[in-house]
Amino acid sequence: MNRRQFMTQTGMASAAALLAPAVFSAVPAPKYKMGLQLFTIRANMAKDPLGSLKAARDMGYEDLEIYGFDSTKGSYYGFKAAEFKKILGDLGLTASSGHYDFAPFLNQTDDALHAFVDRCIEGAKAAGMQYITWPWLAPDQRSLAHFRLLAKKLNLIGQQVSDAGLGFAYHNHDFEFREQDGQTGYDIILKETDPALVKLQMDLYWVMHSSKRSPKEWVRNQPGRYVMWHIKDMDKVTRDYTELGNGSIDYTMVLPDPAESGLKFYYLEQGGNFAQAPMKSIADSAAYFKKHLQRFL
Repeated sequence: MNRRQFMTQTGMASAAALLAPAVFSAVPAPKYKMGLQLFTIRANMAKDPLGSLKAARDMGYEDLEIYGFDSTKGSYYGFKAAEFKKILGDLGLTASSGHYDFAPFLNQTDDALHAFVDRCIEGAKAAGMQYITWPWLAPDQRSLAHFRLLAKKLNLIGQQVSDAGLGFAYHNHDFEFREQDGQTGYDIILKETDPALVKLQMDLYWVMHSSKRSPKEWVRNQPGRYVMWHIKDMDKVTRDYTELGNGSIDYTMVLPDPAESGLKFYYLEQGGNFAQAPMKSIADSAAYFKKHLQRFL
């Protein structure tokens, strides 16, 4: 090889090296960690929490939303909060939000609620969480009068959690969208809570299932307030839960603008109706999400 040939080939290699980053940068890295609501694999977490967390990590999940905090022991899945945080850290995982059992305190005194929230804050901080979330109302707590009481309680919790340096959110299901005397519980929540103290976790499945408004319309109505999403699919026949990609929701058209939403975290979830088993379902949903939806987030 003469000098001219050497310089020509070297120049071509250098040009290729310079172009390579530009080619790879055409596929942007995800802005958000792929999250999983652990309630999806609750049976597995009850039997083998460490093995279940490792398996979820290996599927590509990076962030978790917990459930089932034991407020008397300050523990998650049998581990003290600080120990649970270390376990997650050793696995390269985080838990940014938690669902806490506030519903029993709706009709209790503000003092009782305040004491429970203190324990939740202590647990959430020890586990490294950023958000505490109210996830559920019992069937006998879904009247308009109860929703008005709920709004007051949400404001109280939001102030207490905010003063502690954490965020607070409310998670919807279907019952918030049922009309009662021309109103819905969700209308009351939005109108009678302070947006600075009470953020919203939008369950996109339930919005598509039961709301007259689309996820995008809700975000336009309350921009910056929907800091978390739950993403799950709807069976084409029964309208029950199903694995992502198996159902009727076209999330390429449904997902709101994350910036307009104020999105901080999202979690894939499937409450039941597993095609085979929960771990297989979260693996299938993760694979579908990474291939078809992660580019939007």
